Amino acid sequence: MSEAKNVLGTDLEVCCTSPMTGYYRDGYCNTGGQDFGMHVVCASVTAEFLEFTKLRGNDLSTAFPEYNFPGLQPGDRWCLCAARWQEAMDAGVAPPVVLEATHARALEVCSLEDFQKYALTTS
Repeated sequence: MSEAKNVLGTDLEVCCTSPMTGYYRDGYCNTGGQDFGMHVVCASVTAEFLEFTKLRGNDLSTAFPEYNFPGLQPGDRWCLCAARWQEAMDAGVAPPVVLEATHARALEVCSLEDFQKYALTTS
């Protein structure tokens, strides 16, 4: 992971390993050529966001054991698509963001200023 950078320009940190997140299911919000959704925003999901994304066709709260997906609960960290996070922000329901675990490529879709407004403080 030492090559991947976060939105702050430092090494990308782990987003979450329980539940295991990331496009590559390695805990990191890393991306590559096959990740067309750019799952690069590490967020702590909220009930409002889970309902918002469900109404848009991406149900993240229901478990799908056949895909090894436990379903998310408010407070779980998850690598979100940058465009969905931006859409949620525009609608006023963006979940908090872990800047250190959000991949720098998220800045192709979202602004650092917006991420800073929604930054999750870990201290």
